Amino acid sequence: MEKRASGLLLHPTSLPGGWGIGDLGDEAYRFVDFLEKSGQHYWQILPLGPTGFNNSPYQCLSSFAGNPLLVSPEVLLEDGLLPSGSLDGSTSPQLAEGRVGYDAVRLAKADLLSKSFTYFEAHATHQQREEFHEFCHSHREWLDDYALFIALKDYFGGKSWCEWDEDIVLRRPEAVLNWHSQLSGAVKVQQYYQFLFFSQWSRLKRYANEKNIKIIGDMPVFVAYDGADVWANPDLFFLDEHRRPTVVAGVPPDYFSPTGQLWGNPLYRWDRIADEGYRWWIERVQATLAQVDIVRLDHFRGFESYWEIPAAEPTAVKGRWVKGPGQELFRAVEHAVGRLPFIAEDLGLITPEVEALRDELKQPGMKVLHFAFGDTARNPYLPHNYVRNCVVYTGTHDNDTTVGWYGSLPECERAVLQAYLGHHPDDISQDLIRLAWGSVATIAIAPVQDLLRLGSESRMNIPGVGEGNWEWRLLPGQLTEEACKELQFLTAFYGRMSPDSHYLKDRVRQRR
Repeated sequence: MEKRASGLLLHPTSLPGGWGIGDLGDEAYRFVDFLEKSGQHYWQILPLGPTGFNNSPYQCLSSFAGNPLLVSPEVLLEDGLLPSGSLDGSTSPQLAEGRVGYDAVRLAKADLLSKSFTYFEAHATHQQREEFHEFCHSHREWLDDYALFIALKDYFGGKSWCEWDEDIVLRRPEAVLNWHSQLSGAVKVQQYYQFLFFSQWSRLKRYANEKNIKIIGDMPVFVAYDGADVWANPDLFFLDEHRRPTVVAGVPPDYFSPTGQLWGNPLYRWDRIADEGYRWWIERVQATLAQVDIVRLDHFRGFESYWEIPAAEPTAVKGRWVKGPGQELFRAVEHAVGRLPFIAEDLGLITPEVEALRDELKQPGMKVLHFAFGDTARNPYLPHNYVRNCVVYTGTHDNDTTVGWYGSLPECERAVLQAYLGHHPDDISQDLIRLAWGSVATIAIAPVQDLLRLGSESRMNIPGVGEGNWEWRLLPGQLTEEACKELQFLTAFYGRMSPDSHYLKDRVRQRR
């Protein structure tokens, strides 16, 4: 992260397209072209895993697998993995709206993916079969358990794995073998869907990298209880004899919530993970770095210490701080994978111990401009307080859009912002992008919604709200040539792409 650069935040589900959800087809490649043309070097995304509860990418069914809903039907057709004409008339107005309709999408994609598997079984070339076999072999450490987990979840009607038959809940060896045999066809189907996702994603990532664009991914510290990670590795988590969590994750009460936040994720047995040389975590990081170039570590403070809540508690009030693995984990991962290309999500109330861990590891932290204007000149999110080794955001996926944020800002904070800018903002999104791009932070990122000056209706997520999140999508043609030129100018002007004085002089002259 030596060179000043910038990029945009957009999850693939938010891309345009006719299948009700963004995917890894043509629109994804067009977005990469937009990034390149506008001088960007980073594309930041959210976790790519198959979503579970409330469609959240932060509650994935696996921290290793990819989301089959992102598979592009058009690319399947191009690759000879669907019969000719199978997409004719397949889309519908319900699947072409500007928000993701997950229920309708699942039905449509399930039908297409099933057709693709049937066609593959009957018509795949020798090379395609070899590639599938090699994929299954090279990913077997996680793929076999994941595919069986999804096959079982379908067999048991979508129930949480703790409600399945006791023998497979407890993963008795003979039960695993028997169920694997009984559901072998369904297991192969899930392996095939992962093969499709990784084939399409690796091609898209390679295209981005060839254009000098790096992918910034996202890794939550904790994993979902109702997922393959916990079911396949119960000894690594605090579970009772029935495989139910005994303690869960969350955050304590604070100014924003008198009862804290009860996330419900099972907590790690760090002692056992350490006894195994941090093997599972090393494999998780390796798998993530095979998908992306840089990893944002969500809730970084959980590695230093985390809030442990008894599982029976209805709120997060009666918890306690427990020390995390700290530097030992990162040194083990670094020894296995080499240099750690991480970004530490160090937002919120961060202790000196967390800052020390971040700095010892030389990981850049995060700065968010939406948090900058509430108190004193020493506010760490104000640009004049930045160090170079950080990543600045106008806002994140958890924030309102900048237009929405400014509209609801208390008058006192609005006055501070106006004083900091030196003028009354009539284009607040542009003003915050300028602040971010003009700062000393090595990397500057803005959500696409801010580039396009969109309001609260385009927000991606409202923390603590269970429904209606993760649905926003771009409309076709919304990323215009004008938006590209505007971003290109700011990126060149603030030294975040290759210097070109003639370009800057010409653009300044044109703007006059």
